[in-house]
Amino acid sequence: MRIPQNVLLWLGGVAIGIALLCVGLSLWRWSETTANQQAIPDLAKTKPLNQPGVEPAPAEAYEVYSALYQVPAMEPLAFAENSMTDIPQVDGSCLKPATPDEREMSDAFDTANRQSHKWEQKFTIPAGYKLLSRSEVARAQSCLAGHGRGTALCASYTQLRHVRFLGVPGFDRAHMRALVSVVKMCGSDCGSGGIFEVEKVGGKWQRAALSDFTQNCSWMY
Repeated sequence: MRIPQNVLLWLGGVAIGIALLCVGLSLWRWSETTANQQAIPDLAKTKPLNQPGVEPAPAEAYEVYSALYQVPAMEPLAFAENSMTDIPQVDGSCLKPATPDEREMSDAFDTANRQSHKWEQKFTIPAGYKLLSRSEVARAQSCLAGHGRGTALCASYTQLRHVRFLGVPGFDRAHMRALVSVVKMCGSDCGSGGIFEVEKVGGKWQRAALSDFTQNCSWMY
C-alpha cells in the first residue's frame, strides 16, 4: 500500500519536531545543571577550614565534650591533639539554619574552625582518654588499617578502634546551644563523622533532638 506523499511529509515533520523538542529539553536540563553548579561555590576554596594554628581550644569546649563522654564509649577513647572538622557540601552546605539562633551557631562554628586549635589534657571523662600528637595519630591510623599490626610500634593501639577528631564548638549568643563535630577514623579511608547540636539543660550539656538544621550533616567513609 502506497502512503500518500503529503502524509509522509507530515510524519517527517512530526519526527523532526519531536527530535528538536528532545534536543531542546536536553539543552535546558544541561543549562540548569550548569547554572546550579556555578551557583554553589566550593567551600574548600571560599571558606577553608582547619588551617594550621597554634591557639588553644576555648575552655568552654572542654565542658561540652566532657559531658558527651560521661557514658563509657565501649572502647578506649583517643582524641587527636589538633581540632578538625568538615562541613559536607549538601546544596552548598549540610547546615540548614532557619532561625536567628541557628544562624549564630552556624556562623560561629565556621569561624571557630577556620584554624585548627590544640586540645590539652583538660577533659573530665571518667573512663579516661589519650590525647594523640600528629605523629601518634598517623601511627595509630596506620595500625588501625592493619599496617604493622602486631609489631612493637602498634602495641599501644591494640585495643583502639577509632581516633576521634573534635571540632571547636560554635555557640549561640546565650551560650545555651552549640554546634559540635566528631569525626571517628578507623584508618586513613575508614570512619564516620557528623555535626550535631547540643543544648545546656539544667546546667549540663546534652545532645539536642535531631532537626532539619543538621540532619544532613552525618557521613561515612
